[in-house]
Amino acid sequence: MNESAQTPDRTSEDRTWWKEAVVYQIYPKSFNDSDGDGVGDIQGIIDRVDHLDDLGIDVVWLSPVYASPHADNGYDISDYRAIDDRFGDMSDWERLRDELHARDIKVVMDLVVNHTSDEHEWFEKSRRREDGYEDYYYWRDPAEDGGPPNNWESFFGGQTWSWDEERQQYYLHLFDEKQPDLNWENPQVREDVYEMMNWWLEKGVDGFRMDVINLISKTRGLPDGEEGDWQTGVEHFMNGPRIHEFLQEMYDEVLAGRDVMTVGEMPGVDIEEAKQYTGADGDGLGMIFTFEHMNLDHDGGRWDLHEDYEAWDLRDLKEFVGRWQRGLAEEGWNSNYLGNHDQPRIVSRFGDDGQYRVESAKLLGTFLLTLSGTPYVYQGDEIGMTNVDWQHLGEVVDVDTINHVELLMAEHDIDDYQELRGFVNARSRDNARTPVQWDDSDSAGFTDGKPWLKVNDNYTEINVAADRTADDSVFEYYRDLVDLRNERDVFVYGEFEMFLPDHEHVFAFTQSLDDERVLVVLNFSDEPRTVDLGESDGRLLVSNYDDPATDLPTLTLAPFEATVFEV
Repeated sequence: MNESAQTPDRTSEDRTWWKEAVVYQIYPKSFNDSDGDGVGDIQGIIDRVDHLDDLGIDVVWLSPVYASPHADNGYDISDYRAIDDRFGDMSDWERLRDELHARDIKVVMDLVVNHTSDEHEWFEKSRRREDGYEDYYYWRDPAEDGGPPNNWESFFGGQTWSWDEERQQYYLHLFDEKQPDLNWENPQVREDVYEMMNWWLEKGVDGFRMDVINLISKTRGLPDGEEGDWQTGVEHFMNGPRIHEFLQEMYDEVLAGRDVMTVGEMPGVDIEEAKQYTGADGDGLGMIFTFEHMNLDHDGGRWDLHEDYEAWDLRDLKEFVGRWQRGLAEEGWNSNYLGNHDQPRIVSRFGDDGQYRVESAKLLGTFLLTLSGTPYVYQGDEIGMTNVDWQHLGEVVDVDTINHVELLMAEHDIDDYQELRGFVNARSRDNARTPVQWDDSDSAGFTDGKPWLKVNDNYTEINVAADRTADDSVFEYYRDLVDLRNERDVFVYGEFEMFLPDHEHVFAFTQSLDDERVLVVLNFSDEPRTVDLGESDGRLLVSNYDDPATDLPTLTLAPFEATVFEV
């Protein structure tokens, strides 16, 4: 009937602000534009700070605003200590920090140190073989056949090596060719990174989200990888041989003694590895982002022409969630998310972006904000923003999408983008990067100019202004959930117990803490579902329907109905 986790012993030492926080991710380029150039900026965020405050969030995770040529939308950094002039300058950032702190909202910066831009000073010096910088990156001579040094594949598709004419060698890049990988084997590289992190902490940041941080250690010698269904070479650069040594050193040099939030983005990490990365007995990180549930509708890595990206099984999601909730109940800490700047919109992927958009957006918010751990809300999800129809490839900006589409077209002899349009609509990262829809004016109130990326055509119906005045507001529902979470520790520290693990459509679980117990019941389908939960009585705390199902123990749930009871 149910599966449960052991109740953790929550002492005062276990309580920390980042465990009890609700985190909101801002993708600055698409949040709000203040100067009409079509690109979101820091002043634009300042102008919308009250929106964040009204939502009740505790932390802003700010995606990169550093100087960058934007080959990968800011994740290719050319100067870690400068603000990109697209976004403003350091005084703008300091004003944003102060505005957020004045509202008791903390600021977490994106730390991108697996790679830099090829326009970073370090890379420029390294390609010129300047003294002290020769091996800041991974440089190799060609293989015997004159080709790349090994067979590793990039996360963005294609090979991981590019030829540099000036240095007359290949350099390694696990992502785009303009994102060369830093050589963490070099102690001077690590020292420079730690110095930079300390500099930002002294400027008042409250922590770091660490981009693909478990890729920084590579197998010495960079040998060929085993070819398989996923990305060739991953066994040599994911959770590499010195990763724990590097992160423990980072903790000692930067994080020790500081009350900061840290979360590591870590593809390919399981529960036991997560425990090694987190906590006082591990490497000192607060929590990690795992990717298992992000692969429910595909196998990750390469794009596969034969996969159905719209098909996924709720039982798989329940298995993942249950395993991680139980696995980190006593050691480590869960970070709970369904979407971010690298994933499609959650209501289109896990809900219904048609008839039941509002109901499913609220259901997904209920799911995120009632699980034990720290929840992450991505900009626009609080009003139920959806995926986009990318009618032609010229509308797409994301380098990952473009690369994979071009590879698929070449591999399968496809000359018409329309044959791949459904894959792009389902999987492109640009789905999450379209401008936030603030109102029904031109360009959704995001800018007075031409947006850098097209605005979703549904902005006249789906926007902040319309949602906040609607009787069925997604925003107000999210805010009520945040308030409920703040009031009840059971949603943060509770013991997770799953019901009906094999049910194909209903996700039901309880959270228990001391004498308090809550029941969450979620119908992830567009049809009514009846379930018997064995709970004879309960007081309704929240529902996304005006006439909710309340007749425990048997509930007949409406399409995408979410109910939370005190039992």
